[in-house]
Amino acid sequence: MFLILVVTMFLAGCLALPIKDPYSYSSAVGQGVGTPFASYGEGRITGVRVWETNNNYYYYYYYYNYNSNNYISGFQLRYGNTWSPVFGNEGSEKQEMELFNDEAIVEVSGKYNPADYICYLVLTTNMGRTLSAGMPNHVSFNFYPANMGNELRLLSGRFNGAGITSIGAHWGLVDMEGAGNRTLETVRETVTPIY
Repeated sequence: MFLILVVTMFLAGCLALPIKDPYSYSSAVGQGVGTPFASYGEGRITGVRVWETNNNYYYYYYYYNYNSNNYISGFQLRYGNTWSPVFGNEGSEKQEMELFNDEAIVEVSGKYNPADYICYLVLTTNMGRTLSAGMPNHVSFNFYPANMGNELRLLSGRFNGAGITSIGAHWGLVDMEGAGNRTLETVRETVTPIY
């Protein structure tokens, strides 16, 4: 009888444990003026395009050559086979990366000018590959998921007519079953039988 009571108490305690939220958000960095955006799509992110603007405007500050006008002008994410709209605009230089099967973005880092634009953007995958664009100047930021096994789901922030002024990252699990990927049973349900 005592054993049943102990097992019951143990099971009740397990049920009372809080369920960890499978999603997390890395707060946006940057000036944050302009039009808000949030990327969207079904399924896993399978490709990335990032545009940078390099105005090649150099000046000397304390004898150092310093380029102040490199910044991220826009980006685009591909979910499955469908590209999202371009957020920001297509600048002068485009960097592009297609992800392999089972590859996911697990870190977003870079640099931003608090009075201006996102200057540098690096996207790192779980396979160690990176895409980088822009010039590494100003204040650093580093975004990563709070939970093991999560990946980048979307980017949000703001942009103006010239470029991205702020950026934040949303992390979560990808439900491949509910993401528009068909299983054999789903295909059987949608195909009309021929008699």
